[in-house]
Amino acid sequence: MLRIVLLLMLSIPAFAAIDVYQFDNEQQEQRFRILSEELRCPKCQNQSIADSDAGIAQDMRTRVHTMILEGKSDEDIVDYFVSRYGDFVSYRPPVNAGTSILWLGPILLLLGGAVLIVILLRNASRKAAADDEASQDKEPEEGTK
Repeated sequence: MLRIVLLLMLSIPAFAAIDVYQFDNEQQEQRFRILSEELRCPKCQNQSIADSDAGIAQDMRTRVHTMILEGKSDEDIVDYFVSRYGDFVSYRPPVNAGTSILWLGPILLLLGGAVLIVILLRNASRKAAADDEASQDKEPEEGTK
């Protein structure tokens, strides 16, 4: 009896729902996979709609499937979701005033970190030089006593 219960418990993940989408050809299926990886789930933090189990991600996958079957281009599909959810939904947002911090932020942080390292190294070398001078000034005085 215990074995049966354990086997039933192990088979529970097999009942998980899997979205199955039918396409007319392999090219449409490939486009679906690519678009599902390129579109971000609005509810989830940094997760594509392909990876998300959220209801909104399921709705978005269904809409992508429908639009592909309708013959919409990839740009039309991405534009549809950007107009609906904003630039956040795209992993490759356009460069404009609203998204400039996304594009310039990493560069500015990198440059700021480099400047900080240079300043800290200069201060450390100045302090080491000052300590060396101070120790050299004290050595003759100690030797004469």
